[in-house]
Amino acid sequence: MKSRHSRRSSLLCALPALAASAALAGCSPSPGGAEARVDPPPAPPADVAGFCAALHKELPDTVAGLAGTPAVPASDLTAAWGGSAIVLRCGIAKPAKMADPEQDGVEVNGVGWLLEKLDDGGFRFTTGLRLAYTEVRVDKEHATDAGMLVGLSAAIAKTVPEGIASY
Repeated sequence: MKSRHSRRSSLLCALPALAASAALAGCSPSPGGAEARVDPPPAPPADVAGFCAALHKELPDTVAGLAGTPAVPASDLTAAWGGSAIVLRCGIAKPAKMADPEQDGVEVNGVGWLLEKLDDGGFRFTTGLRLAYTEVRVDKEHATDAGMLVGLSAAIAKTVPEGIASY
């Protein structure tokens, strides 16, 4: 069994290769419809909602070559790219798996991410050690492109202070 450190090192080493493969693949048009149905998380505390609103203003126009898609209902707590291929929710409650020392994680641009493979073949990435937890779900087709975390991490690092969220 690999140690947590060796798993993290393996994931960190894989990020440049994944980013390179995404660059070689080129930009894809937005699949699906013109909007994405995204359920916002339950109303977070006011300070967390403020961090999420600031993040929403800094989010990139494209992620992994996919154009931004209007999230329905519109909310400063949600965003989407490529239809529902990549969906972000800010202000979620702390995931229970965040306390599991065996969970995999990576750090991108100074932002730590918990990685979870989903039953449908996609991934969920959740920020840790930030005053607002942010979740990014990626569908199976785009799950090989961890390079998308670069732009998202930059926006999070700029708007959501480091710390441990209290909710």
